[in-house]
Formats: sequence, structure tokens, C-alpha cells
Amino acid sequence: MTVAVLFQLLEEISRWTIPVMLAGIPLYGWWRGVRIYDAFIDGAREGLEMAVRIAPYLVSIFVALGVFRDSGALDLAVDVLRPWLDRWGVPGEVLPLALIRPFSGGGALGITAELLRRHGPDSYIGRLASTMQGSTDTTFYILSFYFGSVGIRNPRHAVAVGLSGDLAGIIASVIAVRWLFYS
Repeated sequence: MTVAVLFQLLEEISRWTIPVMLAGIPLYGWWRGVRIYDAFIDGAREGLEMAVRIAPYLVSIFVALGVFRDSGALDLAVDVLRPWLDRWGVPGEVLPLALIRPFSGGGALGITAELLRRHGPDSYIGRLASTMQGSTDTTFYILSFYFGSVGIRNPRHAVAVGLSGDLAGIIASVIAVRWLFYS
């Protein structure tokens, strides 16, 4: 089997996976004797109740993010940290992405799109922003969503661990992009 045939096979499997799952799971439930419509309604009700329960946590994250950006604190942080980052080969343009990413995936994606539009996807900044986008996570969003959905008010060490993972992802992004494209 050649690589081209393997890719074509994987592409066909990818194309049919979701339709097969959407049809197969209810059919399997029906075969096992599950009342499919009642189970669907119960799941939808639980999803709606959870959405209402976590809404205050998500609103607080988005308000804090808006205040951080609109107050100029983000621009101030970029200006203060830019000389230090230049020594490490990290352009100051990607710092807003690194600072916003733990709070908001949508906000970070907007920053990445703007960096790609302004500098190009094949530039160092474009490659670094793309890699950083994929190597970090929305730590505060995840904590507020999951911890809020089950009522955990004390995250203990989860914030430190999540932010450490984000920092490791940022550092690894810089190292990987420099090593893969500029060594």
C-alpha cells in the first residue's frame, strides 16, 4: 500500500466517521432497548441546566478579559516585556496571544488571524503564533466551565498546573519553530 493510497483511505474514513456515528449510536441504543427519544430529551435538559449553571462563571471571565484589553493593561504588558522577550527571540507581537490564550480561545484565534493577515503564515511570527495557538489551552475558560458545572469553588492547584502547561507550550512553540524552520 502506497502513502497516497493510505492518505486516500484515511480521508474516506474521516469523511464517513461522523455520519456513521450519528446513525450508529441511536441504532445501537434502539437495538439495546433504550428509549432513544426520552434519552435525547433528558440529555438536552441536562445540557440546558448545565449551561445556565455555568453562565455566571463564563460571563465573569469575558468581563475580566474585556477590562484587561480595553483598559490598556495588555498594551502596557507588551511594552514592558518586549525588551526581555527580544533577547529570547520572541517577537512582542505574539505576547498578546500568549496572554489572552488562557482566557479565551475565540479572542486568541482573533489575534492569531490578525497576526497571520499582517505578517503572513510563512513568517516567523505567523508560524510561531500558529504553533502557540495549537500548543496552549484556554486554562481559565476550562476551569470555569468544568469546575463551574460541578460546583467546585476552590480550584486548589489546578490554576498553577494549567498555567504551567501553557508556559511549557509557549516555550516549546518557540523552540520548535526556531529548530524546524530557522536552524
